[in-house]
Amino acid sequence: MKLKTKLKNLRDALSQNLIERDTPIRLTLLAALSGEHLLLLGPPGTAKSELARRLKQAFNGGNYFERLLTRFSVPEELFGPLSIKALEEDRYERLTSGYLPTATVAFIDEIFKANSAILNSLLTLLNEREFDNGVNRDKTPLSCVVGASNELPEGEELDALYDRFLLRYQVMPVSQKGFAQLLSLKGNPKPKPDLELRLTVDELQEIQESAELVKIPDDLIVLLQELRNFLSEQQIYVSDRRWRKVVKLLQVAAYTNDKNEISIWDCWLLQHCLWATPEQREVIFDWYQSRVGTKASFNPEKFSKLIAAWEKKLEDEKNNQTQARDEEGNLLYVNEQGETSLQEEVFAESNGEALYLAPPTEKERTNQGKGYTKDKFIKQFCQEVRTHGNWCYQNNGQWVKAKDYFADDENRLVWEYEPMMQATRYSQHHIKGRVEETDKIVKDITEYLAKIDEQISSLTQTINEHLWITPGFSEPAKSTLEQTRQTVEALRVRMTSVRDGFSNLPVEEVSTEP
Repeated sequence: MKLKTKLKNLRDALSQNLIERDTPIRLTLLAALSGEHLLLLGPPGTAKSELARRLKQAFNGGNYFERLLTRFSVPEELFGPLSIKALEEDRYERLTSGYLPTATVAFIDEIFKANSAILNSLLTLLNEREFDNGVNRDKTPLSCVVGASNELPEGEELDALYDRFLLRYQVMPVSQKGFAQLLSLKGNPKPKPDLELRLTVDELQEIQESAELVKIPDDLIVLLQELRNFLSEQQIYVSDRRWRKVVKLLQVAAYTNDKNEISIWDCWLLQHCLWATPEQREVIFDWYQSRVGTKASFNPEKFSKLIAAWEKKLEDEKNNQTQARDEEGNLLYVNEQGETSLQEEVFAESNGEALYLAPPTEKERTNQGKGYTKDKFIKQFCQEVRTHGNWCYQNNGQWVKAKDYFADDENRLVWEYEPMMQATRYSQHHIKGRVEETDKIVKDITEYLAKIDEQISSLTQTINEHLWITPGFSEPAKSTLEQTRQTVEALRVRMTSVRDGFSNLPVEEVSTEP
């Protein structure tokens, strides 16, 4: 029997006669397969202990340990009584048989009531699977501890213990919809999975060792980096140790689903690994759901910025203008009548009379572009000087004759004609390069759309066949994929328009003359 089939049948067997406990039973089994621990948070009477007892049925052999802690619990309740015989021999040892150090699966209720006398040994046992018994540090067979609590831990001394539980799930009472089914249960039959379905210690070890070979794709690394940044913004702290364990869990999830690399669907489990308070689970899930259908190689938001840059480049090239030339290559201008001219500038006139600049001593010589006729120039700037017998103006203490000033063309007002502008024409090589660059982006988007379509068509089957995702996720996942597709399709339309815009740019005329 294939491993995935075996685990599916085992999971289903453990779920028998449990109402609305599909998700926690999946998480419980996955925790054991990964060598991790599960915390169940919820009120009394919500089947928390039953989930742990059923996990024991998943194993062929091994011991089960269960204990309810109080503020007054002593180490003997968890780790066993002191050995009288050892004390007589001046040795400090516990009789651990039947207690937590010899258990494969354990259920510890009200775990956050553990006091300081218990905490250190419990932390070592949970994290390192070792127990300090006197001068010896003994290996333990512990696979998974299911911890339960009615409330979140209070006090920094419990933070380390809380962090040891990689998987966390809030158990709620059965809903109104499932209440009638709950009442209809007859007796309390315990599931008894077939022996061939039960797991051995060797199988657990083989699963965990094989899972280490599961590939961690670059897309997943980017996804987790983005999630870490998001959680930081939300002020949700996740320890480095926890991130490492998350990846290991995802590898086990992928391996047991008969996959050789972690997929976006395995990341559905992140919502049950990273919250510190139950309210944060939905925040994490919403973030994850928004990323369904995206990849590191194709982020719609980043692509939108890229396309916007190309749109700006196209707009600039369409609006770019250069001065027109005639057939002989001469630059063209527009004269005051709006006609084409080869002249760049002309001497200004008014009613056929030449216009002049003000003397160099004036700050503004053009009279705001109107210039001065001879009469106006003489009237405003000159005076009659008898010794010279002519109208003159002063320039740095020297008299300058007006007729000499008028005779110098440098003193004429000049009107510059506006260049005749036309849309810039581009070489065929330039246009071809632009089209090839943008067409590659269009093809990348089209290929990504095809992958999304493939995901949508196989979505329901993919999720229903996934060992650890609850089937109800297929509808919201499909909705997210379809929204992503609409976004990506809009990007393709924009980029196609850019490509076509470049292909329609004016082409420069190529001379056919030798």
